Amino acid sequence: MAAYIIVDVKVTDPNTYQGYAKLVPATVEAYGGKFIVRGGQAENLEGDWQPNRVVVLEFESVAQAKAWWNSDEYREPKALRQSASQAQMIVVEGV
Repeated sequence: MAAYIIVDVKVTDPNTYQGYAKLVPATVEAYGGKFIVRGGQAENLEGDWQPNRVVVLEFESVAQAKAWWNSDEYREPKALRQSASQAQMIVVEGV
């Protein structure tokens, strides 16, 4: 079953975050993932959520999504992202 990592990112250091953005695609692809949304314009339709930068990644399973998130390949980019932003992140099963 497909799985999605959904992230709302508030970038606090744009220069460092740009370095992260360059490194991360290869790590996602190495785990069979792909970007569905990568920071496009977001519009609130209901509730009080005011998203910042929204990212959605698709993987073949929750296990594969977590394998990527915990991987050696993603360790360095993750540290860059965490130093340059604040994020809310979930993984959810698809249908």
